[in-house]
Amino acid sequence: MFRKLIPLLALAVASTAQAQGRCIRAYGTPACNTDTIKAVFAKTGWRTVSLNQITFRVAEPEKEGAFYAALMGWKLRSEDAKRVVMDAGDWGTVIFRRVPADSFAVPAPAAAVAADSTGGRGGRGGRGSPREPVRAVVEGFGFDIEPWNAKTVKAELEKRGMTPIADNDGKGFESFHVKDLDGWDLQIGNGQGWAKARRTSPANAKSAAPAPFASTGWNTVWLDHFSYGATNYKASVSFYMNLLGWGSTYDEGSQNELMIGDVGDIIIRGSNPLDPAFGQGRGRAGGSIDHISFGISPWDTDGLVAELEKRGLPHTIDTSDGMEIHAAMFKSYHTRTPNGYNLQISYNTHDTRLNLAVAVNPRRPGNK
Repeated sequence: MFRKLIPLLALAVASTAQAQGRCIRAYGTPACNTDTIKAVFAKTGWRTVSLNQITFRVAEPEKEGAFYAALMGWKLRSEDAKRVVMDAGDWGTVIFRRVPADSFAVPAPAAAVAADSTGGRGGRGGRGSPREPVRAVVEGFGFDIEPWNAKTVKAELEKRGMTPIADNDGKGFESFHVKDLDGWDLQIGNGQGWAKARRTSPANAKSAAPAPFASTGWNTVWLDHFSYGATNYKASVSFYMNLLGWGSTYDEGSQNELMIGDVGDIIIRGSNPLDPAFGQGRGRAGGSIDHISFGISPWDTDGLVAELEKRGLPHTIDTSDGMEIHAAMFKSYHTRTPNGYNLQISYNTHDTRLNLAVAVNPRRPGNK
């Protein structure tokens, strides 16, 4: 069944969102002002120590789970009528929550696809092709922090203008859900939930869905980056740095890549409040993750393409700075999942996590 969708899916990967921002060639101009802004609130002093979960809304979660298991080496933890829960290596849990297929937006027409193109380099597919339905959307994520004291955490969140909603399991896991500046669902926990489960009990459930193709043998070893759209990227950067202790790598003028402790990275991108044209339509919708990049092992630049093609999967090269992929500091490919999500497969691991940040830093020689 999945192979029957491949010709249609190939059209969906006409171009992909690059990690480089719009300011890489206009660094320091008024529209790309990298001056700091006033912090949105005082630092909490918390440290992010683990990823609890990434949650998707998905029309067909079983197909999505079977795909990630075969392609990315994820392990099934549980599966029922409401959701599929998987371990992505030993560092993260992904939840595919079932929702009706008609709850997703209607696909954009061909002209809109062409206009929205951001110039993915290389790969397969045709610019301006009809967009396939996307029936997988990230709706929230959760991280564990230290130090933890539920009463203190709640008070500190309220002090910063948030309304924390408790989400505890009665077995030791404690957490609060809050909304970030764009209304995004952020869960903050004590590390006794999915992170503990990954340490103490193997994910070895059996899926009712057949594998869409033979296993690649790849392992997902790193959360290379979330691509997070914000209404005001500088304010959102301040929010996450001061709330969860995330560290900055560079400010490009339209985005900033943050290090989520030793968990992974996130690129927060969007409109610049110091841009004279701020609020006049430039930038992207706030509170959305349009793709996630996962680092795999083993990596073989040419072998990876061969494995994707063997399975009939569309692919697009993304080196972010336009370099030829064999010479690029950052190597990756985009493909599509059965529910149409933009999946990026990356060369990066914990030890090379800064390669992308260095590659697209506008102060790097050759980027001016």
